[in-house]
Order: sequence, then structure tokens, then C-alpha cells
Amino acid sequence: MTWTAWEKGSPHDFAHIIYEKKWIKENGAGVARITINKPQKLNAFTNEGLREMMLAFENASHDRMIGVATLQGMGDRAFSSGGDVEWESDENYRQNFYYMVPVQKMLRLCRKPIIAVVRGYAIGGGNHLAYSCDFTIAADNAIFGQNGPRIGSPADGYYVAYLTRVIGAKRAREMWMLCRRYTAQQALDMGLCNAVAPLDKLDAEVDKWCEEILAMNPQCIEILKATFDAELAQLEGAAGPQGTWSSLMYPNHFGSPDVAEAQKAFFEKRKPDFWQFRRAEVEAAKKK
Repeated sequence: MTWTAWEKGSPHDFAHIIYEKKWIKENGAGVARITINKPQKLNAFTNEGLREMMLAFENASHDRMIGVATLQGMGDRAFSSGGDVEWESDENYRQNFYYMVPVQKMLRLCRKPIIAVVRGYAIGGGNHLAYSCDFTIAADNAIFGQNGPRIGSPADGYYVAYLTRVIGAKRAREMWMLCRRYTAQQALDMGLCNAVAPLDKLDAEVDKWCEEILAMNPQCIEILKATFDAELAQLEGAAGPQGTWSSLMYPNHFGSPDVAEAQKAFFEKRKPDFWQFRRAEVEAAKKK
């Protein structure tokens, strides 16, 4: 098959992403590519970046000649390091967290299958952005993992629960609670990605997967994606769009000293001392 060159994917002018399309010359079937364009921050995202991704996926979903979409980060260092830490440390982040574009809904509403193309780090929100896509293809330099308990990020609900569908409950709890890092080969072995390719051959591997998908009946592919996603919608409904009862148990998490310490330690490049606050509570209780 012969591909056209990449060209601008929509009339929108994006600040946080690059949106492109290309087509197979023989039959006109196309691929939409979304690139998170923040390499200086390891392709971390904010609400605005997620909003732009949503617009691009919506465009791809309604383009009759697009049969598959890919999502990647700019450069070889990172797919995405997740939410921008400076944005998350902002005093308005509490509101941003509860009203931000739900990642899983953004991916699910696109009627075309989405391939996460992972080079380098896929950490925190970048990791669950990757594992929430329909397929994940990784370069051999890919590193996957979560950051939540390490930096005081309270992700719960669908984000956490869905990983059990991907790699199983034991591995999912290990990944989320211990914040370990996993190589591309380890990710492949545990089912976190579909394929691993050498970094310099990753684009060719992705093209092969796109060609296989585009060789299928496009309407059947859309129906199958909708069927898989309908089952996931039930999981989201049970867990809530952003959180579960655990969010209700800890309504003041964002304003807690634990979170402030996590953010301060990050910027000061030191290990956080989370237990100092509970030590203080215990000592204060002893004095009563």
C-alpha cells in the first residue's frame, strides 16, 4: 500500500496538539494522527490540551474516510507524563479535576479505533491515556507506570478500575499502589500493550496495524468499537465519571497538607514526608 503525506487534519488552530491525516492512495482510506505537542514538559497536558484532543477525536469520528486514529507524544522522550504538575498545583485544580474533559469518555465517543503510539515515558495520566485506547503499540524505549500515591494525586473510579480489565487485578493494584516502572517488554508480557517495535521502526509497525484495520469493513469495526465501549460505559456508570465513594470520603483532599507536601517536594526535588502530619496528629492526641 502507498500512503499520501501527512496534512493538516482540520481547520482548527491548536496550541497544545498537532492534528494530521493521511490516506492510502489505492482506496482513499485514512488515518488521523493526534500528537501531544509539549515535548519541553514531556507532553504533559492541561484542560486545554484535553479539550483540543477532544475536538480532534470528534473530527476524526465524523470523517467518513477516516478508519482509525493514532495518539502519540512529540519526540522520543515521552508519550505523556500525565497532568502538568504546575497546572495541578494551581489553586483552581480542585475545580479542574472534577470538571475536566473525562479522558475515557473522549476516547470512547470517537467511533474509530484509537492506537496509542508510545515512545519513552507513559506515566500517570499518560499511562491511563495509553491503556484506555483500543490498542497500544510501544517503542522499545517505552516506560509505563503510575504516580498517584507518590505525588498525592487522588485518581479513582473508572481510571483505576478499568486497568483491572487490561492487566488483571493483582497487576493493576501493584501498578497503582507501588508506582513501579515497567519496560516495554514487561508491558507486553502483562498485556498493557499489543506490540513492541524498535524505536526507529515504530512508525512502520503502526502503519501495518492501520493497514490491517483499514482492510476490514469500516462499519463493522465501528459497531465492534461501540460494543466494547458500551460495556465500558457500564463500568464508568458504576464508578462515576471521575470518582467513586472514595472521593466522598476525602472531600478535602486537594486542600490537605499531604497534597501540599507532595507538590512542594516535587518542585524542591526531594522525597516527600507524608507521615509528618499523622505523627503530629498522634502526638496532639496524646496531649489531650
